[in-house]
Amino acid sequence: MPGCQVPRGAAIVHPVHIRSDIPARLDRLPWTRWHWRIVIALGVAWVLDGLEVTIVGSLGGVLERPDTLALTASQIGWAGSLYVAGAVIGALVFGRLADRLGRKRLFLATLAVYMGATVATAFTTGFVSFGACRFLTGFGIGGEYAAINSAIDELIPARVRGRVNLAINGSFWIGAALGALISLVLLDPRVLGPQHGWRAGFLLGAVLAVAILLVRRHVPESPRWLLAHGRTDEAERIVAQIERAAQAESRAPLEPAQGHVQFARRHLPSLQEVWHVLWRRYRARSAVVLALMISQAFFYNAIFFTYALVLTRFHHVDAAQVGLYIVPFAIGNVLGPLLLGPLFDRVGRRVMIASTYALSGVALALTGWGFVADVLTATTQTLAWSAVFFLASAAASSAYLTVSEVFPLEMRAVAISVFYAVGTAIGGFAAPALFGALIESGSRTNVFGGYAFGAVLVIVAAAIAWRWGVDAERKPLEEVAPPLGLARPSDEAGASSPVR
Repeated sequence: MPGCQVPRGAAIVHPVHIRSDIPARLDRLPWTRWHWRIVIALGVAWVLDGLEVTIVGSLGGVLERPDTLALTASQIGWAGSLYVAGAVIGALVFGRLADRLGRKRLFLATLAVYMGATVATAFTTGFVSFGACRFLTGFGIGGEYAAINSAIDELIPARVRGRVNLAINGSFWIGAALGALISLVLLDPRVLGPQHGWRAGFLLGAVLAVAILLVRRHVPESPRWLLAHGRTDEAERIVAQIERAAQAESRAPLEPAQGHVQFARRHLPSLQEVWHVLWRRYRARSAVVLALMISQAFFYNAIFFTYALVLTRFHHVDAAQVGLYIVPFAIGNVLGPLLLGPLFDRVGRRVMIASTYALSGVALALTGWGFVADVLTATTQTLAWSAVFFLASAAASSAYLTVSEVFPLEMRAVAISVFYAVGTAIGGFAAPALFGALIESGSRTNVFGGYAFGAVLVIVAAAIAWRWGVDAERKPLEEVAPPLGLARPSDEAGASSPVR
């Protein structure tokens, strides 16, 4: 009741209002082994995505062989587009459910969907069955993006949220390197060879998913989500356990938490409310996120889904050796977020997002010029792409960081899913099929036109981010975007009005 004294850390629950210091306690935690477990258990979703995309990219030339699936270049491009379409629909379905049922239930369910679909892919016999399985695999991966980005941002301390989120999203390329190496081994005639090696590659992805599923069972539900749904006792119990583990590891008292959040318990926002928040209250933020997501989706999907085709068609690389060229490309993509990530917390979001997007566009345009002028070999083409995507990987990861931190808690997962779905549907679905057709035309000029379009998209996105981006670095999520049920900002919390 108002005026009652309660122990520090306890939440006061009224019929309508909840007041708690749990968000502040999570943000002030020192980095511990517990955080590493969260990063590994949840961040591996991007490793799986990278593994899937790269196996298909590395096997693009192999799947055209008559003794495998006898696909055409256009069909391989369409398989990539079907994977993206599945991811779009999966994000929308599972994103809404993650806000309704919780982060944990959904990141277990989406992994199970992925696992079943990738096993089925190994037993396909033609384009129809292969395309259907790619759709279902994408369906599971799309759901992962919404549930996991929400959980990660809600569990990671505010002071390092940018670098951690970028590093996790960049781990896609660890999966890419792994997929490339797996393809090299499995396609070797001394191991399995092209005829059976591609099937084994998909089965290995499922084996990895089983191991991840066992680890994820021990990841807790987001305490912030529990608070928003009135489950304060569960949230308090989880945070107290984390604090005890952190204190035991550091062997020192934890710093006092500064600030409380007070908000009204409420039901899941309706789709009409979600629409109002996205397109009325946070219209500028939505424009920024949409520009970032569309441009990075086109940029990546256009190039990477057809990476193998460019190497085999224009640089005459043996299809079984494509994985060798993907490894340095993947290394550049991993290093970008790792090395540039800390700057997103120190220098700031707007400066770094605008810089990485703009520089990525310029670098791709220059690489495209080298390609159309036929001055690049397979090796120098790969090195050039590696440099481009050192920047582009940090830029693309920052798009997911942005969408996961600039909208309110009660609709965070559905906001991620909406912008991922719209951005990927517009920028990603058409790109693989379009570039597959451009490559099949055999014209370097046609392919360069696609590269130039992708470069323009990310440069325009950079300008939009610079003008309307949100300075969210080192700020609690509740300050960046107050909860929808916020009764009033607490004086202690220092919550401010939305930046934009």
